Amino acid sequence: MDKSISRRIAEFAVDLQYNDLPENVVHEVKRYLYDSIGCSYGGYHTKDVKILRDIYVEMGGKAQATVLGYDVRLPAVNVTLINSLMIRALDFNDIYWKEDPSHPSDLIPAALAVGEMVGASMKDAIVAIVLAYEFEQRLCEFAVPGVRERKWHHATLTQFVSPIVAGKLLGLDVDQMVHAIGINGSHNHTIGCPTAGQLTMMKNTVDPMAVQSGVFAALMAQRGYTGTEKVFEGKEGLMDVFGPDWDLDKLVGGLGKTYKILECGMKAFPTEALTHTHLSATLNVVKGNNISYDQIEEVTITTIARACDILFDPHKYRPESRETADHSLPYCVACVLVDHAISTQSFSDEKLKDKRIWEVIDKIKGEASEEFEKMFPAKQPSKVVVKTKDGKEYSEYLEYPKGDPREPMTMEDLESKFNGLSAELLSPERQKEIKEMVFACEDMKTTDFMGHLVV
Repeated sequence: MDKSISRRIAEFAVDLQYNDLPENVVHEVKRYLYDSIGCSYGGYHTKDVKILRDIYVEMGGKAQATVLGYDVRLPAVNVTLINSLMIRALDFNDIYWKEDPSHPSDLIPAALAVGEMVGASMKDAIVAIVLAYEFEQRLCEFAVPGVRERKWHHATLTQFVSPIVAGKLLGLDVDQMVHAIGINGSHNHTIGCPTAGQLTMMKNTVDPMAVQSGVFAALMAQRGYTGTEKVFEGKEGLMDVFGPDWDLDKLVGGLGKTYKILECGMKAFPTEALTHTHLSATLNVVKGNNISYDQIEEVTITTIARACDILFDPHKYRPESRETADHSLPYCVACVLVDHAISTQSFSDEKLKDKRIWEVIDKIKGEASEEFEKMFPAKQPSKVVVKTKDGKEYSEYLEYPKGDPREPMTMEDLESKFNGLSAELLSPERQKEIKEMVFACEDMKTTDFMGHLVV
């Protein structure tokens, strides 16, 4: 009898050890840790993070894990949600996009919180993080077309991965890991509306919720709770309910031969991933030709069809919240036209009231390209044409943005991003100290690592 998909995944996850990991994979984990911690400092003061943190602080409970940046210890399940949202809050953490999009670093807090709870080493946490990236990214290629094209959110993928991450640190055996996947895979299928139309705080919260519940599922399995083994391929399982087609080899083929984390990308801008090539191209045009916003007659952005639908939705022309604004290509491009830059401050309440943005935003038009659609996701093409009031026309064509594995963020880029995100919380000395700690963390205990991140 053939092994179930969950069992094949579980066997690989249970067997993987730190010594199996190539040096470049371990280094890449540290790069994503550093990037994610920077994102968490950026999300430290956001309203949504504060709400969840306050709820859980009031609830209290056993001091098992540390809230990122805070001298607060709470139950690991609850800390997982707070920390995952803190990393996710500004939409500035990593991105992988094949048939589906995802942000694998949303899963890092499951490794860190459970690692603290059980007294694990950072080597153990690193292995769990490798598993997070491995299966989150593989799931992004499993459905053809992806679940996002079927109007579901990528938290639907994360639900299958988070119990693997937590289960690895809990020391689950193969049977328990299979049950953990089956438990969490039974109740976190997330509809696409958090990232469609007028966005709310749920845009950044649904994936952290799938991460949190995976920790709880792994704890349930550890105590003997059972879950559906054939949660992927069984009757009324994922593949049955969501319909054709599926590429099983992309999910479980060649495990351990290479590691998917090496194919992930980072974000150079705190915006929805499909905006990045367009923002890079627009920046090149306006900065390279010294074009001010009041000189512009029209901006036409040619993109893939699915990006047009998401990014030029009518709601996106009048965003009223940070969550909608950072998923609005017209708004983000308008910021670039006005400021010749895009940063976390581009989505502040003050910037949302900037009259210059609203003077130029309706001059920005989207145009879908079938040719570009055929190139995606291997490439993320963008053509930007800026027409000025004096009749001149300037254009730029790019195929992928800064942060893509083909044009990776350098250590200087990463340091600049981290320092910008943490400037309000950390002195330059502390910023340097944390960077050095992250890149030499393998000999630390997870609890000590998290303690050193307290502001």
